Amino acid sequence: MVFGDSLSASYGMATEAGWVALLTQRLQSKFTDYQIINTSISGETTLGGRNRIEQTLEIHRPEIVILELGANDGLRGTSIKSIYENLEAIIKICQQNNALVLLAGMQLPPNYGITYTQKFQAIFPQLAENYQIKLIPFLLAGFGDRHEFFQADGIHPNEIAQKKIAENVWEVLQTMFKNEQVATSPDI
Repeated sequence: MVFGDSLSASYGMATEAGWVALLTQRLQSKFTDYQIINTSISGETTLGGRNRIEQTLEIHRPEIVILELGANDGLRGTSIKSIYENLEAIIKICQQNNALVLLAGMQLPPNYGITYTQKFQAIFPQLAENYQIKLIPFLLAGFGDRHEFFQADGIHPNEIAQKKIAENVWEVLQTMFKNEQVATSPDI
């Protein structure tokens, strides 16, 4: 299950062009017993995610949760403590529901100041270490600083960038699958 914001909700493009759809195609070519459910909402914050994670887990019962939240909080200048605590609560709830968590790390543009951007960036590896979960160091790695990979707003990756995001996620996600095929169809 992908639990994220506009970066995972195919903002500004057709759903089938987004990284989640590309990842689904790749996953199903390698692990046919898995399917991906995208519960991402454009504009979602860590607090919004915290408020809806229990119900979402209850509905979908995923084996793996790709947690991609925090960018909107950072862009709004939300306190580092609040972002950390909200993500921490989401991770704990996922773990209590026997879901493995893959956390997508984010970074902010430098205009937010060096102190805030460094503290924001440190949230993700800190949580991964504290809760022994897998981490994508930076969801937009390989292109995050290149304008040609973004839509006109300069924030949302364009269709070309979606392949790179799918690759960044796949690199870590593929290490989380069980070696044997599962009889039922677990959700991601």
